[in-house]
Amino acid sequence: MNAWFTLGLAIVAEVVGTSALKASDGFTRLGPSAIVVVGYAVAFYCLSLVLKSLPVGVTYAVWSGLGIVLITVAAFVIYGQRIDLPGLIGMGLIIAGVVVLNVFSKAAH
Repeated sequence: MNAWFTLGLAIVAEVVGTSALKASDGFTRLGPSAIVVVGYAVAFYCLSLVLKSLPVGVTYAVWSGLGIVLITVAAFVIYGQRIDLPGLIGMGLIIAGVVVLNVFSKAAH
């Protein structure tokens, strides 16, 4: 399986797990707690596969950067949490950093 596709799966699984973490209410609700455990297990398994072919620094930068943006979007959609202009600018810079890393850096190739 393509490493970048697998990294995408890891990111989505982590976002699902993190979204359910809030709903788990401190691991007192079984359903959301199970989603957290499965989400993180899938995320780290996929991440371990990605690290066979991509550098750890690039992998972690993409995983954490896109995860931050996606979890913020999920928190807005699921929980109605708002983000202000400085937060949006910061996330734009994160996305810009991931793009620069992947398009211009030789470390990603």
